Amino acid sequence: MKLLATPGTTNGMKIVRKLPKRAVLLVVVALLAASVGAGIALAHASAKPVGGGVVVIDTNLAYQGNAAAGTGMVLTSSGEVLTNNHVISGATTIKVVVPKTGRSYKARVLGYDRTADVALLQLQGASNLKTVSTTSARLSIGATVRALGNAGGNGSITTATGTVTGLGKSITASDDTGGSEQLTGLIETNAGVQPGDSGGPLVNGKGEVVGMDTAASSRFGLQGISATDAYAIPIAKALTIAHAISSGKASSTVHIGATAFLGIEVESNTPGFGSASASGALIAGVVTGGPAASAGLAAGDVITAISGHSVSSPAGVSALVLTKKPGAKITVAYVDVSGASHSTSVTLGSGPPQ
Repeated sequence: MKLLATPGTTNGMKIVRKLPKRAVLLVVVALLAASVGAGIALAHASAKPVGGGVVVIDTNLAYQGNAAAGTGMVLTSSGEVLTNNHVISGATTIKVVVPKTGRSYKARVLGYDRTADVALLQLQGASNLKTVSTTSARLSIGATVRALGNAGGNGSITTATGTVTGLGKSITASDDTGGSEQLTGLIETNAGVQPGDSGGPLVNGKGEVVGMDTAASSRFGLQGISATDAYAIPIAKALTIAHAISSGKASSTVHIGATAFLGIEVESNTPGFGSASASGALIAGVVTGGPAASAGLAAGDVITAISGHSVSSPAGVSALVLTKKPGAKITVAYVDVSGASHSTSVTLGSGPPQ
């Protein structure tokens, strides 16, 4: 037996037995496998990020029998996407497509701020996505900007060039429930922003994102805007809200997680429906099998209060329900079509973002 000797024990010598050939081969194979594995890991780590940072958003509005399209900006390589709240409002499913890559993802809503028209999505199973580059550098009137987005909902990213025509502007944004919000501090531009561009980036000459486009659509009206007007939310403001959402920091305006669902369509009450003297929100339709239907509410009823809080409009119903979590119980006071008053307990479900 051949011995290899090094300083050590046993008469000043440490005996080290020679490895059998098979053991040597196994060690070599293991080392090669480790090297190959390290090479693969390095290749993955250095792989070029996928996409261009701007994505297409397609939503299904099942309760309304409709669909909508918009744009989003990738904030993290693992798939956090910034967009307008009105892009995903009412969506029962959301699909996000990375143009020119063949990649698409299901998305869930992490949270939103209706008052600022900002929402944050998380793409399921996403990785190694290219992110947008942002800047909070001060803009000036006359600066050249470009609006990128899914113009017309065609599924591809187009560009509209213009200049900054105003700063710190305010507009009134109204939705189809009769509610409205005052959006303030906006960037005004004459770039040709179109429906479908909503949620896309407004970039400066360096390609850095300075704002998030907010375009009018059939579901989200922007009052007093001419054909050459477009507005964007300053990116610093949008990112502040996005960071609050990703950190789980809810507030009076920031909603985190799933949305409570009552399962009704409401309108302003008019004489001749329900009690002519009832002040509240008229139930125009009820989702079959939904929470409201299960509690006995029906079309033609007028909601007058929710958990002791008076209701005078459809927006009032939405505002109160949005303060609750799915699974919460509320008490609904209402007047039926004969004018009789009732009260019922409703366990809220989980529904689309508002």
